[in-house]
Parts: sequence; C-alpha cells; structure tokens
Amino acid sequence: MTIEATLCAIIDGDRILLQRKGEGRFGAGKWNSPGGKLVEGERPEDGAAREVQEETGLRPSSLTRHGLLRHYFGDQTSPAWNVHIYSAKQYEGALKKSEEGELRWFAIDSIPYEEMWQDDEHWLPLLLEGRSFNGEFYFNEEASQLLGHYVIVSRPSGIEEDEEDE
Repeated sequence: MTIEATLCAIIDGDRILLQRKGEGRFGAGKWNSPGGKLVEGERPEDGAAREVQEETGLRPSSLTRHGLLRHYFGDQTSPAWNVHIYSAKQYEGALKKSEEGELRWFAIDSIPYEEMWQDDEHWLPLLLEGRSFNGEFYFNEEASQLLGHYVIVSRPSGIEEDEEDE
C-alpha cells in the first residue's frame, strides 16, 4: 500500500527551514522539510499546512505546489511513498519544539545535502528555482542508497525537460 505524504519547504528570504528527524521517526537523523502522512480524505495542500504547523508552530500561507515524488524501496513495483511537494514564503507564528525533531534555518547556499535523503539534491534546487517537477526515486531495501531516479521538470513555457541519472 502506498503512503500519501507531504513536504513543505518554508523559505524566508535567503534561508530555508529544515528539520532533523528524531530517533524512532522515518528518516531519523536526516534533515528534511517539515511534512508527514496525509489523514484519510485530506487534500495534500491542507496536509502540508497541518504538518508544518504541528511540527514547527508556523502557519504557512500561499502554498506553492511543485509536484509529486514517488519513492520505491527494494524490489517494490509500486511506490512505498507518494510525496506531494510544496513551498511557502509566507507564514505566521514562531518556531516551537516538537517531538518530530530539531528545527534549524539554513542559508540556501549552505543546505546540508550530505545529511539529507539522497534524492533531495535532485529536486530541492528545482523547488528553490520555483520550478514544477515530478519524479521517481529508487532506493535499496534499507533506504540507505539511491539506486536511480527520473525527474521531469516543467519549464515556465509548459515545455518539459527530462533529467535522468544513474
């Protein structure tokens, strides 16, 4: 069964908010944007806003949808995760601690890709450029190594370009 989830990059000028997932959480020890599983019947945009508020204390507004990423692990023939990707440059509230993990602002030119999911370096720069994209990422069974990926990027004119690697 495929898990439907969201990630929402909170961008404030030349910095981005990332969260290091805590022990016992999926992706523990890795930096990522706030996000999580959708509640049954929940729209992805609503789920992204809810997850950001629950995990950070911030209430994002004017979310931008960037695309959908499908994640496969091992020999799976259907994705384990469908992750709806959003960003927000406007928000209210103040950061608060949560059980999800440590929060930290990073300069956009100092994003710690080496401490993130290996797929992030392929799509996060596109998000930061304001691009739309869809992708598939294939990891080993333990989710410790990215074996291959495919990303379709939409240009502002509606013409698509492909990025394939490995």
